[in-house]
Amino acid sequence: MLTVDFDRLGLQPGERVLDMGAGGGRHAFEMYRRGADVIAFDQDAEELAKVSDWFFAMRDEVPEGANAEVKEGDALSLPFADGEFDRIVAAEVLEHIHRDVDAIKELVRVLRPGGTLAISVPRWLPEVVNWKLSEDYHNTAGGHIRIYTDHELIDKVTKAGRPNDGTPGEAMIFEGKSYAHGLHAPYWWLKSAVGVDNDKHVLVKAYHQILVWEIMKNPLPLRLAGKVLDPMIGKSMVLYFRKPGPIATDPTSAA
Repeated sequence: MLTVDFDRLGLQPGERVLDMGAGGGRHAFEMYRRGADVIAFDQDAEELAKVSDWFFAMRDEVPEGANAEVKEGDALSLPFADGEFDRIVAAEVLEHIHRDVDAIKELVRVLRPGGTLAISVPRWLPEVVNWKLSEDYHNTAGGHIRIYTDHELIDKVTKAGRPNDGTPGEAMIFEGKSYAHGLHAPYWWLKSAVGVDNDKHVLVKAYHQILVWEIMKNPLPLRLAGKVLDPMIGKSMVLYFRKPGPIATDPTSAA
């Protein structure tokens, strides 16, 4: 299930793209399917091995010229050149990183002028409810360490670590936001209420089947429910930014 809108991101075939904190690879797979040159980046070698296997399995189904590979490393020191990527996705990552501004600075550094960045994090209201209902929801190794407001994260990304010293211009330009996964917020409230590890609870099991139905079949009733719930209680907030400079163009259209 995708969180980022790749049409809104402006993704074009042949572009060099980074999925930072790729996890299981859901966004990397979609960018590869769309014909991009993809790097799935994460610190979890086991997850990356699975992502690499899926890339290999997809190789005959993607547009000619598409490429994909995995790279293990640290979000605070990305092993890439300045301005290397046309598009970057960082989905559900920053809420786990103590030095989040340093990670943001690295994302901005490796994005080329005119390129675009999509960042998603848990939305403030659904996340606050989860934290109030359960200490176990966030108090785990590698768990969520902060709850962002939209204004806080927008400010951090547009400044990208710049000191408030009167330096002209912004490091990044905010271009809009959206919300996703409205059906998922009540599921996590329920799990937080009955125990985040209690997958056998009858209500949790029933709701999980609804989410599986949404992911596998995406039926009309659940699509309509999502359109209503996403703006109200969407579990994820997605922010879109552009790095100042020439607007990125379709690399396949160059003469």
